[in-house]
Amino acid sequence: MTANTLPISSTNTSPAKQLAVVTGASRGLGFESARGLAGAGFDLALVAKDETGLQDTARRLLAEFPDLEVYCCPADLERPDETRAVISTISTLRQVTCLMVAHGVMSEKMSKTLRTNDAEWRRVMAINLDSVFALLNGIVPAMVEARLGRVIVYSACMGRMSGPGNTGGYAPYRVSKAAVNAMVRNLAHETGLGSRGVLVDAVCPNHSRTDMGGPNAPRSAAEGAATSIWLATRTFTSGDITGALWEDEQIVPW
Repeated sequence: MTANTLPISSTNTSPAKQLAVVTGASRGLGFESARGLAGAGFDLALVAKDETGLQDTARRLLAEFPDLEVYCCPADLERPDETRAVISTISTLRQVTCLMVAHGVMSEKMSKTLRTNDAEWRRVMAINLDSVFALLNGIVPAMVEARLGRVIVYSACMGRMSGPGNTGGYAPYRVSKAAVNAMVRNLAHETGLGSRGVLVDAVCPNHSRTDMGGPNAPRSAAEGAATSIWLATRTFTSGDITGALWEDEQIVPW
């Protein structure tokens, strides 16, 4: 698989539109994140393993937003070489001002700490943590240099170190999301907590109807993605908070 990135179709004639990168964009929360950003006026670079699904996402979004420019960037983010390749390709596009990291996997149901094998641990960490690091490490420096950017990483309340729902089980998933929360907080401090024009936040979508959440989850994927869109577009002034875990536009203690 290669990161062959070309605009699939567009009638966009405005060079002033900002460009957002959305991972996991072929379905679920990633699709709804892309849709929300398109509605907010962004052009899109879409990343997913499923190239057919990615093309379908682009066509659906263009049908709804005819002035949109969409770049399809197929990549298997479990593979470090493909992750770095797609980052390199994205760097040849226009300046990225929003990075929405919406891909992820759940660990096996019985993957407790003492029952998880190396392969399962490595699979979950490669997708949920290692690729997130690579994307931040490869894309955010240009945002910092431009002093303009919004970074939103989908996490989970299962990654909290306090509060309900942190009592064990699904060990690789919980630990990967706890690490994502820590990475977001660390990067937010390293980039000046918004004082240098870059905001970095994590979002908990709650239990949403996606392939991971299942068909009986209490909220839709669009509802799960709503806070991420708010984070990408909110007005930020001195004294506002970044570097946090958010759910329904409220900070979740972690």
